[in-house]
Amino acid sequence: MFPTLVDLGPLTVHTYGLFIALAFLAGMAWASHEARQRGASVAMVQDIVFWSILAAIIGSRMLYVMINPGYFLRHPLDIFMFWKGGLVFLGGALLVALVIWFYLRSKRQPILFWADLLVPALPLGQAIGRLGCFAAGCCYGKECDLPWAVTFTNAGSLAPKNMTLHPTQLYHSLGDLTTFLILLFAKPFIKQPGQVLGLYLLVFPVFRVAVEFFRADFRGVMGPFSTTQVIAAALMPIGLWLTFFRKPQGA
Repeated sequence: MFPTLVDLGPLTVHTYGLFIALAFLAGMAWASHEARQRGASVAMVQDIVFWSILAAIIGSRMLYVMINPGYFLRHPLDIFMFWKGGLVFLGGALLVALVIWFYLRSKRQPILFWADLLVPALPLGQAIGRLGCFAAGCCYGKECDLPWAVTFTNAGSLAPKNMTLHPTQLYHSLGDLTTFLILLFAKPFIKQPGQVLGLYLLVFPVFRVAVEFFRADFRGVMGPFSTTQVIAAALMPIGLWLTFFRKPQGA
């Protein structure tokens, strides 16, 4: 597609980086909206988003490097070139969750209340960020002959060139948007803190595991499954407990 949006010598705008920035802005806007609705601190949302951006980039890049050690041992400086593509969402999400947990604990804030407030911003941001993956050609799919198959021809694309491939980046984006809408429509039925988070941990892995079967880029191997499939599936029991089996406080 179009991995580089603007190239004017010293001024280069990578399409991937632009969509990642838009994803964070959209996520922050939605989380701020949720905070105002719930009477929470918008300033705290901004603090959380700031630390989350750093944690997301570091964590997602770390996992990508860990599952592609051979390449980065040969090209160690490429570890820092994340704007060209190569971020594994689950790595970033896990580190973000840890950073937010420490932040909220330090502020003596209710963890599950804030988790429910912040979580819908995740799939919204992902839906936008995946368009950057599509532009860069990362997270590409297997070869296919379906009517909606895509062909990457740009020399700077990370996907194989001149082959008809599953548009897995768009599958991910659609799955993320669907997850966001499910969380949005479920809000009136939420009865206790933690259920929005639980629902996300149930719905997101379903889409993630399913789309992984159509991807062709290497994402680590754990038996017959990719590393990201195993991590995503491991989140589902937590989601099940939070959504259906966690007892209300004081019960």
